[in-house]
This record gives sequence, C-alpha cells and structure tokens, in this order.
Amino acid sequence: MTEAIAVIGAGIMGTAIATRLLEKGHKLIVSDLDAGKVAALVERGATAAANPQEATAASRFVILSLNHADIVNAVVFGKDGVAEAASGDKLLIDMSSIDPKATADMSRQLLSQTGMGWVDCPLSGGAPGAAKGRLTVMAGGTRDDFESARAVMDDLCANYTLMGPSGAGQTTKLINQLFCAVQFQAVAEAVKLAEAGGVDAASIPQALAGGRADSNIMQEFMGKFAARDFSPTGRIDNMLKDLDSLQSFALKTRTPLPMTGQVTEIHRLLVAAGLGPKDSAEMMRLLDGTTRPE
Repeated sequence: MTEAIAVIGAGIMGTAIATRLLEKGHKLIVSDLDAGKVAALVERGATAAANPQEATAASRFVILSLNHADIVNAVVFGKDGVAEAASGDKLLIDMSSIDPKATADMSRQLLSQTGMGWVDCPLSGGAPGAAKGRLTVMAGGTRDDFESARAVMDDLCANYTLMGPSGAGQTTKLINQLFCAVQFQAVAEAVKLAEAGGVDAASIPQALAGGRADSNIMQEFMGKFAARDFSPTGRIDNMLKDLDSLQSFALKTRTPLPMTGQVTEIHRLLVAAGLGPKDSAEMMRLLDGTTRPE
C-alpha cells in the first residue's frame, strides 16, 4: 500500500530515505531549507513543500531527519511547523538521533496539543542501508504507533524493534553509537598495528571472519581505513554530537564509561583539526601524524 509521506530534512540520510520511499511507490512531500536538495528529490518524483506545516498537511506520516533536538523542536513547534497541521490521524516518525529526554518531552507535548503520535526511530546502517531497505531501527513509543509506522518502516528496515516508551529508541541509539565509535577507533588502531608488522591490513577481515573479533564494522571499514579511502559514509562531527549526548546521559545517570570518554575526546580532537565534516576514515590521519583536511 502506498502512503503520503513527508520527509523533513534532505541531508545525506534524509535524501536516502526519501529516495527509497519514492522507489517503493510512495507519494513523497519534501521540505528542507536547502532548495537544491529539495530540487534533486523533486526530479526523482517528490513534491516540494514550502515549510513543515505544508508538508504535514499533505501527509499521513511525517519523517524527520535532522541533526539536533533544538532543530527538531523548531521544526515541530516553531512557526509554520509540524504542529500547526498536526492531527490525531497523522503520525510523526523521528529518524534523527537526539537526546532521549528531549524526545520524550516533545512527544508528550505534541500529543497533548494536537493528538498526533510520535515514534522515535533512530537508525543504524546509514545511507547505504536506507537505499537497500536494510536499516536497523530501534523505536520508542506506544505499541499502536509502532505498528502504524510499519506502513513506512517495512520499506526501510530489515530490523525494526520496539524498545519501550518514547525516548527508548534514542537511548538504544546511544548504545549503538557507543559500540560504533569504540569499534571505529579499534579498527584504526588495528590498521596501524598491521602496517607496523608488515601485514596487509586489508586481509585482516577475511582472516578473522567468524572469530570472536569479527564484526560488521571490521568487515565493512577495515579495508576502507587501510586504503585511506575518505569517501563519505558518515560525518565525524555527527558522531561527536551523539557521543556528547551519550556522555551527558551517562553523567545524569552516574554511569561510568571510561573507554567511551577516551574515544569522545579523540573525536573532539578530529573536529578541532577541521575534520568534523569528513568521514570516520579520516581518523587514520590522527594516527598517521597528519590531521590536515584535504
């Protein structure tokens, strides 16, 4: 069944999500401050909306793909925002990665003001996963809203799991980012160790496949890191944003995260060196002794 779906936020991830849903035959309405990004999706069959209110009015489902809780709040509750066209027969699906408490607070506010439900659906798998409909999505919200969102998520996800009430999806995403950030650093260090020992680092994933050290991140990224392939798959500054949220959550809950703290500071160094907009493979520059962006 095809649906009328708004996608608000047409960055790398939002564009991949929108493109996949267009390919599956859905009616897409897209809104973004960058007219060029909107135009590119219009060329693929989407309809442009002047603002989030207009996009929401024309849709049953509203997907957000944004960078920060403050931006989500402005898009939903600000002038010409989602809330101005919200109603109980619509559903907001927030695929951003933001603070769990902010998510729970905004979800309650939207429901009380408009009757519109909210499912937090942060993702893992990046743009390549969205393009293939193979995302892993960890959701927070009511069971009914979670099931309603399947009309959209079944075309985007290979793994779609309800983790608990509003905000639980975002908490689970923080755990996902903990694993990813620590493993990226481990892969970078393993590449350097292999090179120092005269071992072809690109052969390590095959050699360790199926063993306890094996992981999707090693299989996907070790060859990329070894080749100093800096083509974009994600941004270092976005990872730092998630790590800062993770550290803030840990501070509030008095959860010790010593290894995560070290990796957070490494990402902070990379951002300070001007590598924030670059791919995670750029962390090899730090270990190589050169941190100047190209």
